[in-house]
Amino acid sequence: MKRIRFPKRYLIVILTFISTCVCYIERVGFSIAYTVAADAAGVNQSSKGTILSTFYYGYACSQVPGGWAAQKIGGRRILLLSFVIWSLTCAFFPLDPNRIVVLVVARLLVGVAQGFIFPSIHTVLAEWVPPHERSRSVSLTTSGMYLGAAAGMLFLPTLVKLRGPHSVFVAEAALGAMWCLLWIKYASDPPRPEHPKATAASSGESLLPMKRSQKVKVENGGGSVKTAGIPWKSIIFCLPVWAIVVNNFTFHYALYVLMNWLPTYFEQGLQLSLHEMGSSKMMPYLNMFIFSNIGGVVADHLITRKILSVTATRKFLNTIGFIVASFALVALPLFRTAGGAVFCSSVALGFLALGRAGFAVNHMDIAPKYAGIVMGVSNTAGTLAGIIGVDLTGQLLEAAKANYSDLSTPESWKKVFLIPGLLCTFSSIVFMLFSTGEKIFD
Repeated sequence: MKRIRFPKRYLIVILTFISTCVCYIERVGFSIAYTVAADAAGVNQSSKGTILSTFYYGYACSQVPGGWAAQKIGGRRILLLSFVIWSLTCAFFPLDPNRIVVLVVARLLVGVAQGFIFPSIHTVLAEWVPPHERSRSVSLTTSGMYLGAAAGMLFLPTLVKLRGPHSVFVAEAALGAMWCLLWIKYASDPPRPEHPKATAASSGESLLPMKRSQKVKVENGGGSVKTAGIPWKSIIFCLPVWAIVVNNFTFHYALYVLMNWLPTYFEQGLQLSLHEMGSSKMMPYLNMFIFSNIGGVVADHLITRKILSVTATRKFLNTIGFIVASFALVALPLFRTAGGAVFCSSVALGFLALGRAGFAVNHMDIAPKYAGIVMGVSNTAGTLAGIIGVDLTGQLLEAAKANYSDLSTPESWKKVFLIPGLLCTFSSIVFMLFSTGEKIFD
C-alpha cells in the first residue's frame, strides 16, 4: 500500500499553532505569577498595571522591525531567534516584585523577542499556504493563543500554589526550548520544485481578485522574499490597511485587558479564588479557541463555494464577531456570580475570536507579498492597545478603589469593560466601510 503523504504545509501550520500556544502560556503565566507575588508584597493596582504593561512597550518596538527582518532574512529564522531569546530570559531572570528594574528589563526583553513572532508567522504562512486555505490556517495558528491562555489559566494557578510564582518561569522556559527543537528539526523554507511560486505570495495566489498591482522583483532561491522595495507610503496611506489596524487595536485592547485583569476581577471583584474555580476559569479562552477555528472554516467555505466574495466574507464575520462581543463586554460587570461572569466573558472573547476570520486574515488578502510587513504595522497598533488598555485599567481600578473602598462593586468595573465594548462597535463600522478582500499590493 502506498503511504499517505502528509503535506509539509500542514506540519508548518501545526508548528506555528504550537508556537502561539506556548507564547500565550507565557503571557498568562506572568500575569498569574506576578499578581500573586505582587499581592504578597503589597504592590498597589496602579503599579501592577504599569509592570503588566511593560511587556507591550518592548512588543510594540519590534513589530515593524520584525516584519522587515522576516521579509529580508526569512520568517523561519526570525521565529526561532525570537523563541530562543524569550525562553532564555524566562530561565535566567528572577520574579521579584521588589526588584523593579530587573523586572522591567526582563519584561521589555521578552516583549521585544515576542514582537517578532506574529510577523514571522504570517510571512511563513504566506509562503506556504494557498489563498483558499488561508482563513482556516491563520485561524488555527492564532487559536493557539487561546488554547495556551486556557491551559495557563487551568494549570498555572495550581503550579504557583504548589511550587511558588517563579516555577512558572521555569516551566515556560522549558516549553520554549522544546518548541525550538521541534522547529529546528521539522521546519524549512518552501522547496521551489514543489512550489513554483514559493515566495511570500504563495502557490495558488492567482485565485485572488486583484485591484491594482505594484511590480515587485522576486529573485530566485531561498524562502524569504527579496523585493526591489517595500511600498511604505502606499501601505501607510491605504484605507483598507487602516481598517485592519483599527480592528487589531480594538481586538487586542479587549483581549489584553481581560487577559491581564480577569484574574483580579475574579478574585477581588467577585471574591473568588482562581485555584478553587477549577476548570471554569479557562472557559473564556477555550471558547476563543473553538470560535476562532469555526470562523476560519466558515470563511473558507463561504469563499471556496462562492457563496460570498472574499470582501463580503471578511466583513460579515468581522461585524458579527465584534458587535456580539460589544454587548457582552458592556454586560460583563452586571454578572455577580462565577457562572455568569465566565459565561459573559466567554461570549465576549469567543465572538472576538470569530471576528479574526475577518480582519486578521485580511492583510494576506490585500498584500500577500507583504504579509509580514502589514502584520507588523497592524500588530504595532494592537500592542499600543495593550500598553494603553492594561495601564489605564490599573489607574481606573485604583481610582475606583478610592471611591468605593474596594473593587467588589459593579461600579468599580463598569468603565473597565465599557471602553472595549464601545471600541468594538466603532471598529466594526470602520471595517464595514473601508475594508476589501481584493489584492492591492503585488
